[in-house]
Amino acid sequence: MESAAAPPATVKPSLSKKPSPSFRLRNGSLNALRLRRVFDLFDRNGDGEITLDEMAAALDALGLGADRSGLEAAVGGYIPAGAAGLRFDDFESLHRSLGDALFGPIPEAVPEEEDDEGDMKEAFRVFDEDGDGYISAAELQAVLKKLGLPEARNLATVKEMICNVDKDLDGRVDFGEFKNMMQGITVWGA
Repeated sequence: MESAAAPPATVKPSLSKKPSPSFRLRNGSLNALRLRRVFDLFDRNGDGEITLDEMAAALDALGLGADRSGLEAAVGGYIPAGAAGLRFDDFESLHRSLGDALFGPIPEAVPEEEDDEGDMKEAFRVFDEDGDGYISAAELQAVLKKLGLPEARNLATVKEMICNVDKDLDGRVDFGEFKNMMQGITVWGA
């Protein structure tokens, strides 16, 4: 007599028990710079505030489809009375409270050099979509497109961006080239 196979167990997604370095950098000054860049990307009209519409559009562009009522419930408490949206300080408070709620407080300091190297590798992996250790023009274009940046429209422009960083002239960016480029970036107003 054959017995019927038990139905497969359903697997519910859960948050990782380990803090995600892509959500929050351990180095406070790098985190502030990264948050400023994200804030500026979300603030599409450059007025210094991220409205719920701007946030929803940015999340949609990243493939994270935002439910307007859920977004308003989660973010509304951080928008000051009379303001149209989140100012940078409000955005930073929201990010900090989400990080603490999801991952707990930031652990004790890691030596800054190790910390910076780990953060740099994590940033590199965002662009190296196929995990081969190189950023190709197609991978860079895909990330720029997800961010809604106009440079993504033209592959020739993206290839030029790669050429500006590609010191060994192999047509792609390795981690060393990426690291040199990132160390040479100056962020104004952060």
